[in-house]
Amino acid sequence: MNILIVEDERPLAEALSEILKNAGHFTDIVGDGVEALDYAEGFRYDLVILDVMLPRLNGFSVVSAMREHGNATPVLMLTARTTVPDKVQGLNSGADDYMTKPFDPAELLARVNAMTRRTGTVVMNTLSFGDLTLELDSGALRRGEDSVQLSRKELEVARLLLANPSMTVTKETLIVNVWGIESEATDNNVEAYISFLRKKLKYLKSAVTIKNIQRIGYRLEVEE
Repeated sequence: MNILIVEDERPLAEALSEILKNAGHFTDIVGDGVEALDYAEGFRYDLVILDVMLPRLNGFSVVSAMREHGNATPVLMLTARTTVPDKVQGLNSGADDYMTKPFDPAELLARVNAMTRRTGTVVMNTLSFGDLTLELDSGALRRGEDSVQLSRKELEVARLLLANPSMTVTKETLIVNVWGIESEATDNNVEAYISFLRKKLKYLKSAVTIKNIQRIGYRLEVEE
């Protein structure tokens, strides 16, 4: 599954990401409410794990805005606020479940699985753009009958680009979500993996290109 983690405490966000990745999920991490809304509306997710106390826009407001905009993605609120009124407010705002910190990893994964079963979420196993199809389960990038196998990091970079090609994915976003918040990865690491992907697109003779947006990041385009 593709899961958006909205948490401003970096160590906790990283720990959540590792738990979910070890269970076979893909994760994106953002640290404030406004950015959370941008991601929730710009990318396709199977689940959002949402903190309440966030910079710029709190979690209650984020989930309310999502529902007002017609976004039905399941939301699990994960917060240190344990009072009954807080739980009621979260659920009334549009959240599907409410879990308090600290949490047990096994319980978290059980709730994630239960929520997606209960809501009938359709898990996206492929992403497509132009003449390309990315198989998330196998890591194969295909153009017609031809395919190449991606490494784990190549797969995660490609997934971020293909999830919504109308958005420019920043280098910072790629570093956080592919290498981790606390990693020592730099722009050079991102550029290297973009180069690897470009070579594989060339091998597939795809019309899709990875455009460099100067000083910002990358976006997919289809050559005419």
